[in-house]
Amino acid sequence: MDETMTETVQTAPFAPFEWMLSARYLRARRKEGFISVIAGFSFLGIMLGVATLIIVMAVMNGFRKELLDKILGLNGHILVQPLESPLTDWKDVADRLSQVDGIRLAAPVVDGQALASSPWNASGVLVRGIRSDDLNNLTSIAKNIKQGSLEGFDEGQGVAIGRRLADQLSLHAGDSITLVAPKGAVTPMGTTPRIKPYKIVAVFEIGMSEYDLGFVFMPLAEAQAYFNRSNDVTSIEVFTTDPDRIDAFRKAVTEAAGRPVFLVDWRQRNSTFFNALQVERNVMFLILTMIVLVAALNIVSGLIMLVKDKGSDIAILRTMGASQGSIMRVFLITGASIGVVGTLVGFFVGLVICLNIESIRQFLSWLTSTELFSPELYFLSKLPAEIDIGETTAVVVMALTLSFLATLYPSWRAARLDPVEALRYE
Repeated sequence: MDETMTETVQTAPFAPFEWMLSARYLRARRKEGFISVIAGFSFLGIMLGVATLIIVMAVMNGFRKELLDKILGLNGHILVQPLESPLTDWKDVADRLSQVDGIRLAAPVVDGQALASSPWNASGVLVRGIRSDDLNNLTSIAKNIKQGSLEGFDEGQGVAIGRRLADQLSLHAGDSITLVAPKGAVTPMGTTPRIKPYKIVAVFEIGMSEYDLGFVFMPLAEAQAYFNRSNDVTSIEVFTTDPDRIDAFRKAVTEAAGRPVFLVDWRQRNSTFFNALQVERNVMFLILTMIVLVAALNIVSGLIMLVKDKGSDIAILRTMGASQGSIMRVFLITGASIGVVGTLVGFFVGLVICLNIESIRQFLSWLTSTELFSPELYFLSKLPAEIDIGETTAVVVMALTLSFLATLYPSWRAARLDPVEALRYE
């Protein structure tokens, strides 16, 4: 009879009574108010940490994607520049390059600096001479015409300018813009600046302030005449089907050129910018992970205090036949519940904010009467957010793992508690 009374009752893991006890320990009571406060802060810490991580990573991804699309939508993935002799054979070279597998466009261009002016203002610009067909193949321009049209672009002497430049100069499609180039006609008195008015046939808006303010597109033949390039071009902009496979295209482009050329790909042209973006992204991830870690440590402290407070309860349960495993699971469930619920709520909060981030930015700008996202500073006209499934999953898994790890030590201490010692001073 005595042996039967002292036997430990074996129950299935995570039995209903273990869940019931965990739920009761999570409820606030007057005596356990401080412990409940710690549990609440742990929950808020994990929720905010997960939500902030998801939002920040999504915004950083959005920045990279938007900037990459804007930059590579206007500039070629590979820039082919001449070596030894000018690119007077640009037509043949462009035709050969366009026949390479994976090359969707080879556009000869003439680039030159100029001053764009109107009766009201002036601004420095990059004038790019380009053929009409090539310009229409640049979807970032052709699909974002806000005023005028690109029809018959090659036939006249009209130019296409960015929306921000048009606003700065107070001009519209159909107005005239004056371009001043430092190198013009050569006279006995020296080289005089070339000043020529052009009709604005189209106004485009890419959404990247640097381009909308600084680019003027001109017919290729007109640009050759304007910049004194008799029959050559500055370079050939090569656009590929997959910018991430740029190394595979370099050799093919060099061979297809059939003449000495120097290649610069998009990674080299923008390496400083994208490297800085990547470093900032990694540092932000590391810093924000600390929020989740601190919240996990709060779970540890809260559970240790709960174990001390419930010492007599644990002792009574042990004497009634509860196993060490049952006691450990009770506190595992208690601590893990905070972590799991906090992570899931943080995930949904982060998701909702990411999906409505531009509306939230506009509301905060209206509320504070300030411009929270200046296009001049951030290059883009709206706040982007691109949710990466892999990264978001990693954040959730990391938060859940830290939450579970945080419960192990307090739960182990609860299970190892000696019932005799716990009841001795009760």
